[in-house]
Amino acid sequence: MIQLLSRWLIHDRDNVSSPAVRRAYGTLCGAVGIALNILLFAGKFFAGQLSGSIAVTADAFNNLSDAGSSAVTLLGFRLAGKKPDTDHPFGHGRIEYISGLIVAGLILLMGVELAKSSLDKILHPEKVTFSLLALGIMAASVCVKLYMWLYNRQVGRRIHSAAMEATAMDSLSDTASTFAVLVAMLIGKWTGLAVDGYVGLVVALFILFSAYKAARETLSPLLGQAPDPELVREIRDIVMSDDTVVGVHDLVVHDYGPGRLMITLHAEVPAHGDIMAMHDVIDNIEKELMEKLHCHAVIHMDPVDTDDASIARLRGQVAALVKQVEPSLTIHDFRVVRGTTHDNLIFDAVLPFSSTMTPAQAAQAIRDRVRAMDGNYYAVVTVEHSYTD
Repeated sequence: MIQLLSRWLIHDRDNVSSPAVRRAYGTLCGAVGIALNILLFAGKFFAGQLSGSIAVTADAFNNLSDAGSSAVTLLGFRLAGKKPDTDHPFGHGRIEYISGLIVAGLILLMGVELAKSSLDKILHPEKVTFSLLALGIMAASVCVKLYMWLYNRQVGRRIHSAAMEATAMDSLSDTASTFAVLVAMLIGKWTGLAVDGYVGLVVALFILFSAYKAARETLSPLLGQAPDPELVREIRDIVMSDDTVVGVHDLVVHDYGPGRLMITLHAEVPAHGDIMAMHDVIDNIEKELMEKLHCHAVIHMDPVDTDDASIARLRGQVAALVKQVEPSLTIHDFRVVRGTTHDNLIFDAVLPFSSTMTPAQAAQAIRDRVRAMDGNYYAVVTVEHSYTD
């Protein structure tokens, strides 16, 4: 149904990198989610009243909260699509992450309430009336929720939406909870055991776990997660595609919401090259990054000496030496300042966060090894962490 509606309602629907298309998908999925969840609430509430099952009634209100979650997601997409303004020059894209976090909070609240109701049912069991109509409603609900999980996951992955991924997880938890309630109804019918409260408690725990996962996935980009390694590779490939650029470092990716990336990086260029020609190359690279990856780029040119063979040899020796300190260490911005008593080897080193060494420890170890390599060399090294680890 979503595919059919998207063909009718979303112009240029395959251009998922477009903020307008992403917003249209979010609006469509949110509206469909609200409608389906309200229908499920009505059906399950009727089934719960008919059977007297606390688990069925709780599941009904779970769907009502899902309708609210879909409304939050829908509102989030609308607000995230607002144009940049004076107060928010990078746009409002992170509202989408916040809406996903709110959805996770609603899932958490529902899980807590369901757990409380289930515990009360365990302590004060009541007879549940079996009804084929209620059973049919619950079975149909499982199918509907499975469909909602599938389309939210598919669209969420397609447009890279954390909010829709959270909604998909919510739908999956609902599928499991409704199925568990369905099984409890059958067990109660066949065995007479009062399992309603216990099943409700299991469902509540599953919902709480889903809330945790959804919150983690939406919090991570808000807190500043490392960029996708594939994106980093694509950026490096584009920058290094021009022979003028001999190296890339200090790449930082700023995420201001899906489809709203800003990157900064340093591009190493020959120190003795034509500055105007190289500047033109960098401008073209920035434009290419915008066209292909839809990200704003600010590139700083770092001049490096590519003509002096002795410096190139020293750089290779130092690069190999730092690997002895920590295999994952890399260097950049290497230059040599020669003096009458000693030569300063000035460079930066990048230390991954996964290393057990601190930057200070790594810097001291590098200085010691450079000094041991040749008493005439002093390492002036700055060790920093990578922003793309």
